[in-house]
Amino acid sequence: MSNQSAVTEFLLLGFSDIRELQILHFVVFLLLYLISLLGNLLIITAIALDRHLHTPMYFFLMNLSILDLGSISVTIPKSMANSLTNTRLISYSGCVAQVFLIFFFASADFALLTIMAYDRYVAICQPLHYETVVNRTACVQMAASAWITGILYSALHTGITFEISFCGGNVVDQFFCEIPQLLNLACSDLYLIEVGFLIFSSFLGLSCFLFIIVSYVQIFKAVLRIPSKQGEHKAFSTCLPHLTVVSLFFSTATFAYLKPTSSSTSGLNLIVAVLYSVLPPMMNPIIYSMRSKEIKGAL
Repeated sequence: MSNQSAVTEFLLLGFSDIRELQILHFVVFLLLYLISLLGNLLIITAIALDRHLHTPMYFFLMNLSILDLGSISVTIPKSMANSLTNTRLISYSGCVAQVFLIFFFASADFALLTIMAYDRYVAICQPLHYETVVNRTACVQMAASAWITGILYSALHTGITFEISFCGGNVVDQFFCEIPQLLNLACSDLYLIEVGFLIFSSFLGLSCFLFIIVSYVQIFKAVLRIPSKQGEHKAFSTCLPHLTVVSLFFSTATFAYLKPTSSSTSGLNLIVAVLYSVLPPMMNPIIYSMRSKEIKGAL
């Protein structure tokens, strides 16, 4: 990475320069982090220890909770530490690590959400084939493919981003190292490659999102034909929370990475970043534990 000698550290955007507001930011983020940490750890523990939850749906949910734990741990602790110590610094290597891990967890997370939609589609629309199609081997292979895809996808993004020369300063207009904000600091045409890759990635994400939507349309059609109101309620209570989380994650992340960076204020950038990087990892355990009698019973 030849540009490391030019830029050795970055300055992240703080939520405020007022000390009292910095402490408030630390406390709020700490509460959000602890809620997410506790919720996801409880789900992982419940699924691991309760044999009744050793099913494909809960296996994927446990993987999702592990990814959510990693995702929220990449950004929030550093931001809290900066507020507490009244600094904005992050090292060059720390920024590289953040970009890699953010894209790894986000892409693996979205791939897993797509797999979970397929799992629900087979379970509700093709129940007689479910045990054959979604068997233990298939579950492990699908989960592994999500993790491996995340690693490869993240490595490409990170490698392209940090081959760019940064000469537009070192101030990142975000509370973590976000690629669109890093591209604002670029002074070589290489950044166009990363922009193109981001656009291509958005099309891949849109394809997954459309697959999820089509799966749920088929699920809802099948559910409406269920004569039992209890079965209909159970199917909707399983699918609607999943669809809510996917929609929130995809819409806010797409807006953050594809909008012209000059067209929005720092305040809007911060809000959107919180919506796609902090809320989904916190909402997943709340939504699934509140909606699932099996999880509540295990807990």
